[in-house]
Amino acid sequence: MGAKLPLLEKPEFESRLFGCSPVELSDDAVRKLWLHYQELVRWNPTVSLVGPGTADEIVERHYGESLAAVPCLDPQWRVVVDVGSGGGFPGVVLSAVVPKLEVVLVESRQRKCVFLDTVIRKAALPCRCLGARVGVTPPEGLPPKIDLVTSRAVNLSPSAFDGLSSRMSAQGGAFFWVGAEAPNLPETWAETGRIELPGSRSRSIMQVRVRAE
Repeated sequence: MGAKLPLLEKPEFESRLFGCSPVELSDDAVRKLWLHYQELVRWNPTVSLVGPGTADEIVERHYGESLAAVPCLDPQWRVVVDVGSGGGFPGVVLSAVVPKLEVVLVESRQRKCVFLDTVIRKAALPCRCLGARVGVTPPEGLPPKIDLVTSRAVNLSPSAFDGLSSRMSAQGGAFFWVGAEAPNLPETWAETGRIELPGSRSRSIMQVRVRAE
């Protein structure tokens, strides 16, 4: 069983969202994120999309930390693959705020995939959910060329890195939301920087690229 999330009224949700966003949010983006939040509240007690330890800071910790990546997006990037999307962070947030992106939410757990499909439909998001696990052989439906891989609090396996490497575009990169201990990267991937997350000394977004051959 998952935690009950706070029943925020729309004005409070919007106020807290504006307060933690590093970019200006359109009315349409806010509408889509509000619909996403309403579904989170409805689904979380049975599907456990957000842990109990962060429930009270749902807006700042989950929406805000996803939004922190937006100013650092390369204008050339179009195709984004969010691995282990779970509750939709950061994939749903990026899709709502930057609609020019073609976001694919990759989630192997069926119930979470159903949740994501529901959010996509109700919020009319320009993205899709792929119910699969990324391995050495990329799953059917994974884009042939990927500009950005995102993953939040997911420990990618070596086989996942291998499978993604074969699809990365020349200008492509990855954003990994990490804690105090960063994941071990395979030799073919290299860290290029960090994006600080407001209000946290231990969490950051690791910026990564595939090494040039």
